[in-house]
Amino acid sequence: MVKAWPSSSAPDTGKGKSKRSKHITHGFHMVKGKSKHAMEDYLVSEFKQQNDAELGLFAIFDGHLGHDVANYLQNHLFENILKEPGIWTDTESAIKSAYSRTDDEILEKSFSLGKGGSTAVTAILKDGRKLIVANVGDSRAVICKNGVALQLSVDHEPSKEKRMIERRGGFVSNLPGDVPRVDGQLAVARAFGDKSLKLHLSSEPDVSILTIDKDVEFLILASDGIWKVLSNQEAVNSIKNIKDAQSAAKHLIGEALSRNSKDDISCIVVKFN
Repeated sequence: MVKAWPSSSAPDTGKGKSKRSKHITHGFHMVKGKSKHAMEDYLVSEFKQQNDAELGLFAIFDGHLGHDVANYLQNHLFENILKEPGIWTDTESAIKSAYSRTDDEILEKSFSLGKGGSTAVTAILKDGRKLIVANVGDSRAVICKNGVALQLSVDHEPSKEKRMIERRGGFVSNLPGDVPRVDGQLAVARAFGDKSLKLHLSSEPDVSILTIDKDVEFLILASDGIWKVLSNQEAVNSIKNIKDAQSAAKHLIGEALSRNSKDDISCIVVKFN
């Protein structure tokens, strides 16, 4: 598991591969944005063995109003997901339960973790064949299948979930020159943490389950610093001819920077060569 900002103990770029299948590799890269606050992204990018299964664990956590909630998610979300007894039999319900339990933990620890929050997009690859994607917020999971970009996650935008937010007693602002915001503050409709807005926010994830077949070429997980300036297909096209997963992740972030993305950017690429 990898922390967000570069230091002697926490690299901002790296790679790895499956032990069971030499054809599956992963790489990640992270770049701090132009804001004055510290880097608020964390990620997980690794393979691990659990019982008889090999699990690829991949996630992007994009914090806001501080990085403590994203850090907590990096250390605890997968642990909670894999503890769920129905994770392989009733997968969607199990992941929703783990997300809810983790959010409850964060809210209970708000005194130490602060008032901030985090989005999350997670992917579990079981034995190189079964891919489980879940997300809250606006980080995104996209696969390339036969050269075509397919989005596996849902962007939880306040304008799309206005009725749900209003049913919870909140409102969505839409001021000129700004993006829609929950209660005039947060630009996503779902997130972990954010205790002061929690009555009006959901942490329930959308879940997608996919079988990886020979037509799936690679998976991209990335924070919104990429998706604000690149479409899904543009992102896929920019790295489809790059064989090395780490080089692909670095190239994709470089492409976003060339288009003047100012946000923190985190990216994971998983190649099914």
